[in-house]
Amino acid sequence: MLFGILIALVPLFTGYLIKLSNKLWIDKINKSLSLIVYLILFIMGIELAQLDDLLTNLTTIISSTLILFVCTFGMNMLFLLVIDIFLPWRNSNQNSEPVTSRFKMILESLRICFALILGFICGLIPLSFWQYNGLATKIILVILLVLVGIQLRSNNITVKQILINKVGMMTTTIVILSALLGGLIASYILDLSVNTALAMSSGFGWYSLSGILMTEAQGAVIGSITFLNDIMRELTAIILIPSLIKRFKFTALGVCGATSMDFTLPMLQKGGGMMIVPPAIVQGFLLTLVMPILMTLLNYYF
Repeated sequence: MLFGILIALVPLFTGYLIKLSNKLWIDKINKSLSLIVYLILFIMGIELAQLDDLLTNLTTIISSTLILFVCTFGMNMLFLLVIDIFLPWRNSNQNSEPVTSRFKMILESLRICFALILGFICGLIPLSFWQYNGLATKIILVILLVLVGIQLRSNNITVKQILINKVGMMTTTIVILSALLGGLIASYILDLSVNTALAMSSGFGWYSLSGILMTEAQGAVIGSITFLNDIMRELTAIILIPSLIKRFKFTALGVCGATSMDFTLPMLQKGGGMMIVPPAIVQGFLLTLVMPILMTLLNYYF
């Protein structure tokens, strides 16, 4: 239990103590993170392929993912739309641009799924060194969290900037609470323990880390459901942003979850103008910080 908590929190905060100003090093860290994400998903695919009664588990994973996604993302949408309707985000100087091609961004997200599929195919081949997957996963996870911590610190976000950005804090709070409410509903539909369902719903779109944390704590089936739920959030957000950004800005921002700080930020900026960038970064920062803490506590303390 203690190791599970330490492996999630200590590397993240250790990395956050390191601040880089050299753009070249920051670019290297960003590229390294992309490679690590692919490697993690490859290993998850291997573990999935080695499950007993594979066909039954795949059916369970697909059906459970759909239910969890409808509950969590649906609750996010519902609460965010209410805020947009009754407290619309007004701004006369948007400086918006044509939104980035959705098709291109969807393809980028699907490439991530291909790493999982490739790992699954390789995992079907009986090789002796697959037995070291668990150790490799822990080492890669530590490296990932250290680099994410450095990345967060290098964005130059101060505590003051977070506290005074009411929009970013509000959307973050709504996303967290409504996702957990959706997880609570899903726990009854899927007949899961409440803490497990709440942990699964607290990925907020950070699929690479949420999948691996849940796999470590609850096994490959739960980890795969969590990963697919979060990757579906990213894909759905990409599809919805252009339709929502003009009239429902809170909703467009909130549905992006933790990805609002990186992957979906260009779409938000081009559709909503520069005024949406600060809250998007704050939301992404807070959800990235809260996610491993919340998921670890739900898995090991409740």
